[in-house]
Amino acid sequence: MSLLNQFNIEPEISFEQQNKIGVLLLNLGTPTQAKPEAVKPFLRKFLSDQRVVELPKAIWYPILHGIVLPLRPKVVAENYERVWLKEGSPLQVFTEKQTAGLRERLPDTVFIEYAMTYGEPSVPQMVAKLKAAGVGRLLVVPLYPQYAASCTAAAVDKVLAELAKQRNQMSVRTVSRFFNHEGYVNALANQIRNYRAQHGAGDKLMFSFHGIPLRQHKLGDPYPHECHATAKLVAEKLGLSQNDYIVSFQSQFGKDKWIEPSTQALFKSLPKQGVKKLDVICPGFVSDCLETMEEIAIAGREEFHEAGGEAYNYIPCLNANAEWLDALTDLVKENLLGWLKYDLVDLK
Repeated sequence: MSLLNQFNIEPEISFEQQNKIGVLLLNLGTPTQAKPEAVKPFLRKFLSDQRVVELPKAIWYPILHGIVLPLRPKVVAENYERVWLKEGSPLQVFTEKQTAGLRERLPDTVFIEYAMTYGEPSVPQMVAKLKAAGVGRLLVVPLYPQYAASCTAAAVDKVLAELAKQRNQMSVRTVSRFFNHEGYVNALANQIRNYRAQHGAGDKLMFSFHGIPLRQHKLGDPYPHECHATAKLVAEKLGLSQNDYIVSFQSQFGKDKWIEPSTQALFKSLPKQGVKKLDVICPGFVSDCLETMEEIAIAGREEFHEAGGEAYNYIPCLNANAEWLDALTDLVKENLLGWLKYDLVDLK
């Protein structure tokens, strides 16, 4: 071990050497393979984060290690197998494409990387890589449009933990949310409009967001309000009335009460209410992943048809949509103002 590493001494770096600009995109993470042995360590990291499961360790850890980790990896791995792409995990593939798209749209003097809160490439790896490249001013962009402590804050926590280890700290800015960003809203509206122009429109449009426990919302998490705000803005762009769409929340688990209405419960009840043709989009995810492709596109279709539904259309996430990549570029530029010399007029 070198003397510098042993005593955590950082070499002296000039202002010019350590004043480059970096952008770090953050997403949740994914197992490296659709196999139980790869899923288990991913679930362990994810579900051990107290931002995700806000229970005392004395209560949660026996459940996690005694029930969840022995039983769930096989089921989750089978679900991943249903959606795994030839290039790898959908979340990884689309996040890589978004990173590449951002690089194409920004000056090559800006260093752009992505990291996963849980999994590879890790936040410590990417923060170290950016610092070694001379980045002294870092913009952190969690790829979650609506703020929730269990995802956005959990991601930012990992970055701040790395900064806490640095003697010569980077300057850092974070983007906590972009649920009402005009570019993001327009990209969503056009994604829906173009899909319906090609496949036809259902009786109702469902905006399905990932759920959170109601307790987290009562403690101050604004997530459901921001979800409803996004849906309203997109609906207005599409000229939809309140009767034309519904907001719901998916992925509930455990015994706690979660924010409602439940996406899965609506799949079973809507056909009985006369909604025979349903369009579904998941605006809380900018990349298709297990929760959208398996839970909604595959299992959701099955549940809706079993309940008497006749037509079910899943509208893909924004993924590598060029309009979304333009919007992401604008979001980054807006938050780099003063670091990069852009005028607001240039962003229009």
